[in-house]
Amino acid sequence: MAPLTSLHVGGPARWFAQAATTEDVAAACRWCADADVPLCVLGGGTNMVVADRGADALVLQVAIRGVDFGPRGSSTSLRLGAGEPWDDAVSAAVSRDLAGLECLSGIPGSAGGTPVQNVGAYGQDVAQTIVGVTAFDRASGEIVMLNASDCQFGYRTSRFKSKDQGRFIVCEVLFELRVGPPTVTYPDVADHLAQSKVATPVLQDVRNAVLAIRKGKGMVIDPEDPDTRSVGSFFLNPVVDSARHAELGQVVEGTAPGFVLPTGQVKVPAAWLIEQSGFGRGYQAGAVGLSAKHPLAIVNRGAGTAREIVALARTIKQRVIDRFGIWLRAEPVFVGFGDDPDVAFVKEARS
Repeated sequence: MAPLTSLHVGGPARWFAQAATTEDVAAACRWCADADVPLCVLGGGTNMVVADRGADALVLQVAIRGVDFGPRGSSTSLRLGAGEPWDDAVSAAVSRDLAGLECLSGIPGSAGGTPVQNVGAYGQDVAQTIVGVTAFDRASGEIVMLNASDCQFGYRTSRFKSKDQGRFIVCEVLFELRVGPPTVTYPDVADHLAQSKVATPVLQDVRNAVLAIRKGKGMVIDPEDPDTRSVGSFFLNPVVDSARHAELGQVVEGTAPGFVLPTGQVKVPAAWLIEQSGFGRGYQAGAVGLSAKHPLAIVNRGAGTAREIVALARTIKQRVIDRFGIWLRAEPVFVGFGDDPDVAFVKEARS
């Protein structure tokens, strides 16, 4: 499995199949049910940590393609097959002057993973533009159409990742985009545009800014750059109330950074918490470590193992708890670990 993931760790799949159509997905699910074999769904492999022993399951790589722009009232629809490379789709939308995805530029992986994670960055997430998801429902054995409210989106989550994890396999995603100005709400993006002397940015300006910011953090996959051999951000940015945010400043004798949400809560950069807990950029632990460009990315230096990745994640999480009392929650999917206590700990969320 290692070559199929951006982290480049993981043992073999017991069985493997690739689905190019929704019918292929249905056939694979029926085979698993008849043979009593577990199913593991693989997209772009950019948000997955596979155990060193591999996956005792049928690993199904969803490779359904298709990009279709069409009229939708006063807006434009974008229908994507689950196997479409995500950044290619963002580029296509921006080239048509369609707003809504520009801040999601450079995110690796395929379109099918975006509703599962409610992928977001720099002030946008896909929940703002998704209007429907076509998926195979393993419970009913049928292809179903789910609207945006059915998906139950939350911060970096959805029903596909929470209460119905494993039930649905995303086959197609429908977005509604509009002609309009870009989203420039995140300080990093605004600062980059200002430094570039772009006073009135268009969509392509924001896409270029986001790509440059992400590349500077090692968050754009580059085979020549070992700092991108990761799952991107390993931990989610925690969200706290304003009082708790103020308390963080008392720990470091200063003001803790934070992004105020419309709810009044504050999203705290997990990278800052990690650095303040003693893990700087370029930190090494054997054959794994932290990116030299961004402390939120755990990287494989070339010969790392899944066990080393999990061990480092556990150490980081415990240190942040000890210093700040905040439980970081791991973002990637863990495959083949069973009831491993270290994995359970890095996934656990507490307020």
